[in-house]
Amino acid sequence: MGRIKRKYEAGAATAYVSRKKALRKLQLSLPDFRRLCILKGIYPHEPKHRKKVEKGSTAIKTYYFRKDIQFLLHEPIINKFRDFKVYTRKLKKAIDKKEEAKVDRIKQNKPRYKLDHIVKERYPSFIDAVRDLDDCLCLVFLFGTLPRQHATKSEAIQKCRRLSVEFLHYLIAAKALRKVFVSIKGIYYQAEIMGQTVTWVVPHSRGFQRPSDVDFKVMSVFIEFYLTLLGFINFKLFSSLNITYPPKLELPPDTFNSFRDMAKEDIVEETLASMTQSLAHGLEVVDQPDMDEFPAAEDGESGISEEVRKEQQAIKCLVKLFDGKKFYLGRETPRESLTFILRCFGAKVSWDPTVCAGASYPETDETITHQIVDRSQQPPTKYMNRYYIQPQWVYDSINSRQLLDVKDYLVGALLPPHLSPFVEEGEGDYVPPERVRLLQRVAEEEGGEQVEESMNNDDDNDDMLEASSEDEDASPRHSSEVSKPKGITKRPTMETMNPEPPMKQLGVKAGVQEVVNEEKIKQKETSEQKRLAEMMIPKKNKRLYNKIMYSKKKKSQEVNALAEKRKAIDIARKTKKKGPAS
Repeated sequence: MGRIKRKYEAGAATAYVSRKKALRKLQLSLPDFRRLCILKGIYPHEPKHRKKVEKGSTAIKTYYFRKDIQFLLHEPIINKFRDFKVYTRKLKKAIDKKEEAKVDRIKQNKPRYKLDHIVKERYPSFIDAVRDLDDCLCLVFLFGTLPRQHATKSEAIQKCRRLSVEFLHYLIAAKALRKVFVSIKGIYYQAEIMGQTVTWVVPHSRGFQRPSDVDFKVMSVFIEFYLTLLGFINFKLFSSLNITYPPKLELPPDTFNSFRDMAKEDIVEETLASMTQSLAHGLEVVDQPDMDEFPAAEDGESGISEEVRKEQQAIKCLVKLFDGKKFYLGRETPRESLTFILRCFGAKVSWDPTVCAGASYPETDETITHQIVDRSQQPPTKYMNRYYIQPQWVYDSINSRQLLDVKDYLVGALLPPHLSPFVEEGEGDYVPPERVRLLQRVAEEEGGEQVEESMNNDDDNDDMLEASSEDEDASPRHSSEVSKPKGITKRPTMETMNPEPPMKQLGVKAGVQEVVNEEKIKQKETSEQKRLAEMMIPKKNKRLYNKIMYSKKKKSQEVNALAEKRKAIDIARKTKKKGPAS
């Protein structure tokens, strides 16, 4: 006789455990249980069959996987949590009895724990840690901008600031930044680290107002884990470039003379945060490895696709976008953001030395090429050998991967729209006119390169044809032109009596290769396949066809509304320009 199966003793009923039972099993309080789950990366789950899990009950509970709770039983940090409870009881008792010597002794023996083993446990390889870097950077940069008087510990805020500056220094040294976008929430950055795409947002440096609906106690637990994680990642990234960690600067001896009121450590910290100086390398300087180049195959086909090759070439040009350029930043500009992105693409940056430490050259330097001003009027002292531009020119040039025209971004000019590089327009989506012009310009440049290559190939063919024609002229064309002994005459034939006119020499002229846009052809093919698939929908699924047509109609209406809105904005701009002149 087999085993009798009883209800709620197998399957989903045993796979989950409620939070109340988990607290009883781990013998922890609710705050300690939340802290432990955040550090270990364990979160509640929604059962597929809640009625089976709840054994017929209708109460709403929070459930965890039973195997996750079993996994937490062996965590050594639980003992530290219990020791901390004992520590708080002893400290409170000593304070109540006013035993100062005992209070000092208890504070010195405060229990502390490390999260190194949890980081290694959650991220077995370094690439796993880099993939999970987005949320870590967002929170670390957010806490780095908080004021010191905030409820969060000042030590954690200071450590967030230090680790974020170190990470930015790595991106400058590795030239890993790819995209930048300024929004209302903050400044979005995207970098390529070890082949992984990492995107994060940095809040604007404005007056902080504490929100009422954010629990900073929970966020402080996250930041406790992320600080340990980012410390590991920074060390590994600096070691990959052979840069000493913690980072050190090779400062000239006169650096400390201009800031006599500040301590030497504070000057070094401020100069490191300014990001204008290069970091000191290790004993042996290792050059940054170039991108992989795949040799061509034997059959003539390349070992790498043409799209990847174009992207590699575009990135090589992008990292040298501002090479040889020197920028001077005004007081009102976002100094940290501009310094970071300009240094990532090869430029030199400076500002007024009274603003902050780290200024590398004065405003009177004649080699300055661009001065960034974020005011409606130009500064009182003007120099004829530099451009006075607004900060948006830097961001738009990076996103378009080329130096844009300066005249649209001069001081006091009405700026063009700041387009997001993270948006990829699909078929039927609204495309702003600035993006259309940029795509046309890129297509023309690519077409010009193809035409130049084809003309070079045609010139080589012309040289070969000319050489072959010279050889033919030197050699006899007919057998009658061969020299024969004197006295021997040839019998006249029909060819000699009716000679053919001499053949004209053929020539080849260089032609222009027709530029074929493969992307447009692919888009047409996919759209045609889509249309045919929609037409072939059977009558019984007519509702699906109507739903597709309705969504297309709505999408076209949204595109038309955006186009009309943009048209109204352009008209308002034109009238605004003509108003003061009239």
